[in-house]
Formats: sequence, C-alpha cells, structure tokens
Amino acid sequence: MMDYKIQDISLASAGQLKIDWVARWMKVLNQLADRFQKNGTFRGKRIGICIHLEAKTAYLALTIQKLGAEVWITSSNPLSTKDDVCAALAKYGIHVFARHGASNEEYWSYVHAIAAACPHAVVDDGGDLCEYFHEHPEFATNLHGICEETTTGVNRIKERERQGTLKYPALGINDALSKYLFDNRYGTGQSTWTAITHLTNMSVAGKTVVVVGYGWCGRGVAIRAKGLGADVIITEIDPWKGLEARMDGFRVMPIIEAAPLGDFFITTTGVRSVIRAEHLKLMKDGAILANAGHFDYEIDVEDLNQIAQGPQPVRDEVEEYILPNGNRIYLLAHGGIINIAGGLGHPVEILDLSFGLQLATLHYVLTTPNLLARFYRVPTEIDEMVVRERLKADNICIDQI
Repeated sequence: MMDYKIQDISLASAGQLKIDWVARWMKVLNQLADRFQKNGTFRGKRIGICIHLEAKTAYLALTIQKLGAEVWITSSNPLSTKDDVCAALAKYGIHVFARHGASNEEYWSYVHAIAAACPHAVVDDGGDLCEYFHEHPEFATNLHGICEETTTGVNRIKERERQGTLKYPALGINDALSKYLFDNRYGTGQSTWTAITHLTNMSVAGKTVVVVGYGWCGRGVAIRAKGLGADVIITEIDPWKGLEARMDGFRVMPIIEAAPLGDFFITTTGVRSVIRAEHLKLMKDGAILANAGHFDYEIDVEDLNQIAQGPQPVRDEVEEYILPNGNRIYLLAHGGIINIAGGLGHPVEILDLSFGLQLATLHYVLTTPNLLARFYRVPTEIDEMVVRERLKADNICIDQI
C-alpha cells in the first residue's frame, strides 16, 4: 500500500508556508510537547487521525510525529481538505490519505487506510473513524481509546453507550470546558463570519441573521453577528436554550416564522435537514444560506435542488438557486462546514487550545491501563492544565486559592 494518497505532491511548498505560520502561534501545543517529550510515551506508537485537514491539524500531526509516533491521517470532510497541506505532510513522511472534493467511495477508502494501520490511539472528528472500528473490529487490536473532537461525534458515541454497543474507550474532548467554551464559541463564531464575509463580500450590519440552534456554536455565531451590527433571530427546540437566547437579547421564534425574515441563515445544530423545502420556499430574494455544523446535511440541499432552478455558480463557493416565485437564494460552500470548506477554519490560538487538549488526552489514553469500553469525560486535571498552559503562554497570572 502507498504511504500516502493525495492530490499533488508538488503543492507541498505552499502547504509548508501555511504550517510554518500556524506553528509560530501554537504555544500550548509546543509547551505540552516539551513536557511529554521527556517520558517517551508516544515513541513507537501509531496514532490515527480523522479530522478537518488544514494547516493547524497538520501541525498537530507533526507534533505527534516529533514525539516519536507514526501518524496516519485523513480528513473528516473532503470539502474541508487543503491539498497543499496534505502534500506538505506527505513530504514529512506522514501517512496522509486525503484530497479536496474526494468522492464518498474515496473518502471511505481513506478512512479504511487509517483504521487498517491498527493505531494505538485515535483522534476523531464526527465519529466516522469510531464507527468504522465498530464495523471492522479486526483493526482495533491495538486500540487503547478514541478521542472525539466534536459535538456530533460525542453524541454518536453516547448513543452507542446507551444502546450497549460501544466497544472501545472513548473520551469526549468536546465536553471539556477548554474545548466548548473557546473552540465552539469563539472559534466557530469568528471563523464562520470570516468565511461568509469573504465569500460574499457583503456587509452584515443592518441585516437580519437567523441562527438555527443555540448551543455553544450557535452562541458564538450569534454574538459575533450582533457585534457586526446584525439583528439576530434564534430558532431552537430546547426550551432552556430558547429562554437563554431571549435573555441574551435575541429574538426567538420557530424557523417557519423566521424563514421570510432572514438575510443570512446559519445552521449550528448537528441535526439533519433543519432547513427544508417548507422553509426554503418562504425565503426572501437574496437570502444566503450557510452551514456551520460538522456534516453537510443540516441544509437539505436535495430539497433545494428539487424545488428550485440551479445551482448556478456565481462566485467562488457561492451557488444561486431560483425559487418558483422568482426569488434568488444563495448556498455557500455546497452546504459544507462553512468555516473550513469556505474559509481557513478556526483562529490559530483557538485550535491551539483544542489540539493541546487532544495531545494531552492522547497521552492520558496511552498511559492509563485498562480503560473500559465506555464514554469518559476528560479528567478535570487535564482540562485545567491546558488552560493554565494558555495563561502561561500569554503571561497572564491569576489569583491562587
């Protein structure tokens, strides 16, 4: 089998520049790597990674390799894959299997390649690699545990545990305070709007923004929209979150009522088809749709294709659809995760926290014997250690108890 399968190795120099830039700012990851280098935990281990593959993820992979591990990596979403970064990783001897826009068949062949390496620990994003190990347990012979990055993936693992079918130890990175308070809120919030404004070149001020879902990602998207001068509407199915959104100063209503009002619609739920035909038909001329969730099914693109004429590309990653009433609406990044499929992903310093947590949790998995096949929260001492490393990196002191 090839050591890597990518789009074009000649793109490596461009990818290297991107990796060099993020390396300068990922202080937590660097500090933790220095700490873990001393005990040799990663030496001789194989680490599997299935996560959005761009420069910051690449630096995580290279850090793990520097600690002595053999790294096998693919992207958790073909639309978010950066081909130049993949090429740079291949030059380093990372076993990378990914290309932008890969077909569904190719995607699963890449997941297979990572699983077939029989890794000792796994970083997953969305739960596909975890599911693959459940379907092919012959590849899990060395597996100490799975570290899951996202809300969607954690929910899939918890559902397996409820059903009694979870076969491997799994740690919910997304449930750690140092993940969702920063990555989900500040990371998704900023990078979503960076991508939208870059792709559309439009102002947010004075517009009506409909945020579907008020979890931590939704909170981040909403507060950034408010800061940009938008009138923000929240739609929710959870009564507590709905009330919280109202008390945070946002309008709250059912999505069917918000559909005719929005200039921008951003989905942040992790749930399939939250924007469907009945909502799309009501949207005003010029409405723009973007998905900030992990999978590309929150906006029902199949419904959109059935009820409207299109798609007609009008800008890079912007497609126009014409509704039966003549109104034009625009879909960004094909409904894929907007901040990466249509942008550069989370800010460097935010993913420094998240990937520092990933590195520390991988270390925990590799050094903790006899973990049971169940869902674990990240130990509080690891969660706190990562945040304290960030404070240290920023020369911030806090009071001691």
